[in-house]
Amino acid sequence: QVQLVESGGGSVQSGGSLRLSCAASGSTSTPYAMGWFRQAPGKEREGVAALVIGGQSVYPDSVKGRFTVSRDNAKNTLYLQMNSLKPEDTAIYFCAERSVAPPSYHTSSLLLPSWYPNWGPGTQVTVSA
Repeated sequence: QVQLVESGGGSVQSGGSLRLSCAASGSTSTPYAMGWFRQAPGKEREGVAALVIGGQSVYPDSVKGRFTVSRDNAKNTLYLQMNSLKPEDTAIYFCAERSVAPPSYHTSSLLLPSWYPNWGPGTQVTVSA
């Protein structure tokens, strides 16, 4: 079972930047896809970035152009570069992993929390106005 641990969260002013990291351990195989999700108080968990390893990345409109997902395969670490942060980006951020691709899927599935079985504990991001 893979273990995921996020880091890099913190407090920043509106317009600032943060880079989140998600270190994976416990598995020697490359996952099929990984994603970043966030959950604000009283709201459902939502996808903010997803990466098919060696393939496409997807983002919702709310973060497109501001957030960038990447992975260092040698370090088994997933990153989320967040620029031009807004107060509405305040949330706990989680990374997630899916080891194997399903027989078929729609690209939008990559941003669905239910698509991922493995999760990290999360890291808090707070953006002040």
